[in-house]
Amino acid sequence: MELSIVIVNYKTKGLLKQCLRGISECSLPFEYEIIVVDNDSQDGSVELVQQHFPHVRLVVSPSNVGFGAGMNKGFAIATGRYVMTLNSDVAVFPEALVALHRFMDEHPRAGIAVPKLINPDGTTQLSVYRFPNFFMALWRRTPFGNLPGPRKAINRFLMKEWNHADQRPVGWALGAALFMRRSALDEVGGFDEHFFLFVEDTDVCRRFWLKEWSVEYVPTAEMVHYHQRPSASVGAFGVLFSYPARLHVKSWVKYFRKYRGQPNPPHSL
Repeated sequence: MELSIVIVNYKTKGLLKQCLRGISECSLPFEYEIIVVDNDSQDGSVELVQQHFPHVRLVVSPSNVGFGAGMNKGFAIATGRYVMTLNSDVAVFPEALVALHRFMDEHPRAGIAVPKLINPDGTTQLSVYRFPNFFMALWRRTPFGNLPGPRKAINRFLMKEWNHADQRPVGWALGAALFMRRSALDEVGGFDEHFFLFVEDTDVCRRFWLKEWSVEYVPTAEMVHYHQRPSASVGAFGVLFSYPARLHVKSWVKYFRKYRGQPNPPHSL
């Protein structure tokens, strides 16, 4: 098996249906499997997979264990030489999967290849980043981010000085679509399940770099991401009352506690 595509689903039945239909219609020059881990959605997602996508390997979690832990459940049964994390809100094209597969075959020290994610209107999504400093979450959610110093730091974090049209290493990328080398993933150890949701992608990419596996952006592989950032859709006071925003900040604090006093990986940006 060349590729295992792992999707963690939680109450996204409609998106999951479209995502699975798109992947299933792909004609690929290598063998692949699809694994769906359902985090106790209770919205008909399990029945959808069972009835309409019987070829999909289904893992039914008795509770919502979060994104990282759900992915690890999928990794545990995956048989592919490569493993890809995929969100149900990503539209996959066969040429993108072929491009990522080819890139990984040609770059043996690449641990993760990430596609160019584009918005539904065709614009490039800022989905790859440098590693953050502690104040980044605050700056991106409050008026402090409009000050000259924080604004410059935010633009650097988002890699805005770059046109996103060239292949290059990046610090980390959204977990919505990560094409991983299985041998490297086993060495790194999968997702850290202390992160229930958010920042687990930052953490896993950092651990790839620390093991000297690079994270590479491959713009010839394009996928459409119907992305919304619920944790950033509220203002400064909303952080105090919005569950997604509070969860994001909580994960952010866990991340910086985990790496307190440690510099960013030496080979990353």
